[in-house]
Amino acid sequence: MLAPNLVILYVSEPLESAKFYEQIIGKPPVGFPTYQAFEFDNGLTLGLWSTSAKNFVSGGEGHRSELAFQVESANIVKDLYAQWREHGVEIEQELEEAVFGLTFVALDPDGHRIRVNLPDG
Repeated sequence: MLAPNLVILYVSEPLESAKFYEQIIGKPPVGFPTYQAFEFDNGLTLGLWSTSAKNFVSGGEGHRSELAFQVESANIVKDLYAQWREHGVEIEQELEEAVFGLTFVALDPDGHRIRVNLPDG
């Protein structure tokens, strides 16, 4: 069975985006000037690929997906919300109780949605 192990976000400035993600994730990236990557303990890698890279090809636009972090407690959701606001991270959806649990949505420098939530149940 195939299992995804890489999520790639298209960004205008990978080094700047990497600084943003390093701040919210708490670990440094590895990579190149046009591609930065964050490797997680669960085997997933988050890649940041420059839209001006030599090999980049995409006919699409817009941000209709989310990078989601499911956490273990309501306190973690609330703490991250407060920390990210304090660091000037743009919040698109304020902290609220949704049908699936406590959540909020932030935006990265390119407008990609980042959801933090506590799964209900």
